[in-house]
This record gives sequence, C-alpha cells and structure tokens, in this order.
Amino acid sequence: MSVAQRLAEVQSQLASAAERAGRTVDEIELLAVSKTFPAEIVSQAIAEGQMALGENRVQEALEKQALLPEEVEWHLIGPLQRNKVRKAVGKFACLQGVDSLKLAQAIDRVAGELGITQPIYLQVKIGGEDTKSGFEAPELVSTLESLLSLSNLQIEGLMTIPPPVDTAEEARPYFSAARELRDQLSEAGGIPLAKLSMGMSGDYQAAIAEGSTMVRIGSAIFGGR
Repeated sequence: MSVAQRLAEVQSQLASAAERAGRTVDEIELLAVSKTFPAEIVSQAIAEGQMALGENRVQEALEKQALLPEEVEWHLIGPLQRNKVRKAVGKFACLQGVDSLKLAQAIDRVAGELGITQPIYLQVKIGGEDTKSGFEAPELVSTLESLLSLSNLQIEGLMTIPPPVDTAEEARPYFSAARELRDQLSEAGGIPLAKLSMGMSGDYQAAIAEGSTMVRIGSAIFGGR
C-alpha cells in the first residue's frame, strides 16, 4: 500500500472509532508521526492534505522543516533536553513532551526572550513506570499553580503514553485515568485544558473511546521503519 492509501485507511478507521464513541471526527486531530522517515516519504502524506506532523528529535525536525512546506504544523512529541530548548522554542506549533517544572521554566524563559507564547502539552506518567519520563499525577496537581504562572506558555492539555500491554483494550484504563486527571486539573486551575494527546498506531481506537483529541500515528501511515 502507498502512503496515500494507508493514510486514507487510518482516516476511515478514525472516523469509525469516533462514531462508535458517540463523537464527531472533527473532535480528533490526526498527527502523522514522521520521525525517522525521509522528507520525500513524508511529502506524500502532505500531498494528501496531512499537515500536522510529529517528530521526536529537534535536529531531525529542523532538517525536515527546511525541505517541506512552511504550512506544515510541527509537533515535538519526544523528550526535550534543556540544552535543546533554545533550538526548539518558536520552531514547533506545540512541544508535547514537557515533563518537569524545570523544563517548563526553561521554555518560558526562552519564549519570553523571543516575545512569543509557546504552546505546550504536559506529559504525564499514568502507568508509574520508572523508564518513562513525565509528571506523576500527584506531582502535577501540586505543581499546577507554578506552571500556570509561566506567562509565556500556553498549556493546551496533556500527553501520555500507556505502559506496554498485550491488547488495545488493556490500555483503556490508562487513557481513562489521563482524561480524569485532565478534568481534575482543569477544575483546579480554573482553565480549560481541552486537549488530550494519546493513542498510537496500535491503540488509537481505544484512546478515542476514552476521550483523546489527538492521536499520534506513524507506522500505520508511513509503513515499517
């Protein structure tokens, strides 16, 4: 199958999953994860109108940005090291892997120097795994006031990756917990954290059932790496 065919299949399945969940497809954004794929492959998805792309590494993303249309909306979905913050701020529509107050403060500082507001998602570690980065839920609740005081950031929502499971259905409790945390934070902070970035190629339909507003799909669109 071509990239265009795989993209159409994902879009069809996304629409079906939304319908089963009693939602409209307009509520869910598809982020095509283009990491490790060369620009000429990624351009095939862009040609089909897929303008939201996700990258894991700052340098790889910047190299592709130089080769692909300016209209592309780039999201950094991988971990962001503090020594790469200056390269990343202002170059991405959203930084999704903000996993600590110190990182948020570093982004805020650079955004302030540039005179911009940088949209971010807060990465949460719902499964409690030591190997994953992200805020633990209690930590995020206690840190929320400090995060909201960073005036050069626009906190749009939460991003999460569930622990490895055998079936998509087993991931649903983690997606549900992320949604409940999002709602709790919205109420506590008095701000609408509308967005939930959760769900990948193997489990995005379960994520949609639990309220995801953005699914991050790579191999189902671009093929095997």
